[in-house]
Amino acid sequence: MSCQYHLLFIFLFFCGITVVFSVTTKTCEKELVEGTSCTIKLKTKNDEKPTEIKWLHISSGALIHRKNGKIKTNTLGVTMEKDGSLTFPRVRLNYTGKYKYTAFNNYGTEIGAGEKEINVFAQAPKPTVKDDCKTDGDATLTCDIGDHTDLTVSWYKEDTIIQNEKNPKLFLTSAQVQENKPYSCRVSNTVSNVQSDSITVSCATDESTGPPKRFGIDFWIMVSILASSAAILLLLICVLLFSYQHWKHQKDEREHILSNLQTPNPTKNTHKSPDYEYESEFLF
Repeated sequence: MSCQYHLLFIFLFFCGITVVFSVTTKTCEKELVEGTSCTIKLKTKNDEKPTEIKWLHISSGALIHRKNGKIKTNTLGVTMEKDGSLTFPRVRLNYTGKYKYTAFNNYGTEIGAGEKEINVFAQAPKPTVKDDCKTDGDATLTCDIGDHTDLTVSWYKEDTIIQNEKNPKLFLTSAQVQENKPYSCRVSNTVSNVQSDSITVSCATDESTGPPKRFGIDFWIMVSILASSAAILLLLICVLLFSYQHWKHQKDEREHILSNLQTPNPTKNTHKSPDYEYESEFLF
């Protein structure tokens, strides 16, 4: 009885693998997201089973060749199914291009040939919105997508699209900034798209963040300049006053000396003595 359970479990296990494989492996479309698993079907005349199959990646020259059930060459690094179909476990960016196949029967007669082109794109990354506020209240939003250049950027205000192009920048006036609405960007390529988280731009103007400016100069810087100028002017005035007082003092001293030189000596008497007058009268 236990052996029957084991056989049943093994049967269900392989059935499950078959179901999962059939679900995850699909026919390759022309545009694919990197990492997708898919198969390029091989078609033959009257669905005849080929004994020899060649798949060639035209752009790279890589090849997978099977003959009589044995792989002779496989530089593609992919899988060839029993019916000759080409399976990609996970497509890569360098798998982009045209694939050409040829199929032959036991007699070496070509029973099938064709081409299939696939284009593989990287999964679009989730972008980030960065804001840059200007001094006048305007703002620039940037949808950061790294080094990707093949993405289309769409801008949203709340849930409404307002710009749809490859430009990763969005310019907002101060009036738009003051609306305090959420903005987001969505990036997309042929096979995928991702939207960023929303941000609400808040740009403070000069009047709200600090002292105003005059002639493009910060208020406190202007005050410092004026205060320094006033201090220098005051020092200059003090120097001038000191120089004037010193000059006036020297002038007063010179005038005093000159006045002393011009005044007669009080010790020298110009009047004659009485004896001299008496002698004079006697002589006469």
